[in-house]
Amino acid sequence: MNVEELHKLFNTLIGLPHEVAWVEFKENNADPQEIGEYLSALANTAPLHEQHTGFIVWGIKDRTHDLVGTDFQPRRKKIGNQELENWLATQLYPPLNFRIYELDQSDRHFVLFEVPAATHTPVRFKEHEYIRIGTYKKKLRDHPEKERELWALFSQTPFEKGIARRTASSDQVLSLIDYPAYFDLTKQPLPDNRTGILDRLEFENFIVRENNNSFSVTNLGAVLFAKNIENFEGLSRKAVRVIVYKGTDRIETIREQIDRRGYAAGFEGLIGFVNTLLPQNELIRQALREETRMYPEIAIRELVANAIIHQDFSITGTGPMVEIFSDRIEITNPGIPLIDTQRFLDAPPRSRNEALAAFMRRVNICEERGTGIDKVIFHVEVFQLPAPNFIVPEHHTKAILFAHRKLTAMDKYDRIRACYQHACLRYVSNERMTNSSLRHRFGIDDKNYAVASRIIAETIEAGLIRRSDPESKSKKHAKYIPFWA
Repeated sequence: MNVEELHKLFNTLIGLPHEVAWVEFKENNADPQEIGEYLSALANTAPLHEQHTGFIVWGIKDRTHDLVGTDFQPRRKKIGNQELENWLATQLYPPLNFRIYELDQSDRHFVLFEVPAATHTPVRFKEHEYIRIGTYKKKLRDHPEKERELWALFSQTPFEKGIARRTASSDQVLSLIDYPAYFDLTKQPLPDNRTGILDRLEFENFIVRENNNSFSVTNLGAVLFAKNIENFEGLSRKAVRVIVYKGTDRIETIREQIDRRGYAAGFEGLIGFVNTLLPQNELIRQALREETRMYPEIAIRELVANAIIHQDFSITGTGPMVEIFSDRIEITNPGIPLIDTQRFLDAPPRSRNEALAAFMRRVNICEERGTGIDKVIFHVEVFQLPAPNFIVPEHHTKAILFAHRKLTAMDKYDRIRACYQHACLRYVSNERMTNSSLRHRFGIDDKNYAVASRIIAETIEAGLIRRSDPESKSKKHAKYIPFWA
């Protein structure tokens, strides 16, 4: 925040009629251990009082609120060879993006620590979590009723309502948020004054108005419409990375790019960029050569959108990633899926980030609920590509699209996966898989029906499909459904 905003915030805090649970006043007490404990306590207390932020202010007498100034200089203080700020940061878990400000007012020096509220788990300092009971700092474990209340809040407060950037002026908000992109995507006329723009952003819960007539940018506003997501420290690693490798492994990188725009503002550009990097197939039609994309664009769109929408934002240090190899594309997001990967085609969709998902659907970036993966499988079959694979490695979800391979080049698992997905797709379309439909999916000649029969038998043996009418003895007219149907 700039100097004017800092002074405005400081005056708001010292103007409080009494010390509140989410604000701590100190004169000169700068014991590092106690500061760390207060950082934990204020982070955990703020959400219980519906506050986005807690504060520690030095230079104020605790009981009288007299402005006496302080000789505490946090940026000069060291713990061993470590600066105080860095030492505190290493002792807090999960990481807490607190900020330190210093200001002079009425010829006195003051220090302010801005402490973001805990969001998904209580903040611990060293081995303990702390809480404020009234104006007293206590260990959270000694107050189980507060701990239960805190966990209940975490379960009710989605990531999107968290704060990405606090106490910003209206000018800063408009410099941080790509508001023209929002009005363009939602097909609304751009208001002719900043009040109209800010009101609309507030209505969408992209920003919230604070008590001192400044604004805070929500996580929802930042991840959707940041001009540069790196301007939001806690979200900087959530930008989508696109990496192109030379061959089938990660040994040699040809190109890497990070898309730093918000997901909604930058989505079309991101998909366009990915498509320019993908290999193409050459077809010959009526003696004319024609270039066609190796992968269906709608599949790329849906899988990238899914990676963005369903990621677990509580996993820090990583974000969505698109990796392009010579024989496949891997699209990865942090977080394990909320439904079994085998049921992606039929299970009702669940998302950790409902507000984010709803907006992305609203502006037609992704499909309506429950139709996205269906379309991925359908278009993969139209392109006669190997079936996509969905795996869950190390707290991440990965979708893999494979380049074209002949049936003879597919292994047994590839064939079984394709057969199962084909049966699922037919079932959710109110149809049934048959030997004929599977031959069509793989491009198998009718005379080679025994090849399709063998694949069906392998998939039945794997427990993934079954006959829809087990009483029927006919093999020629047999129909098959997924195991869960």
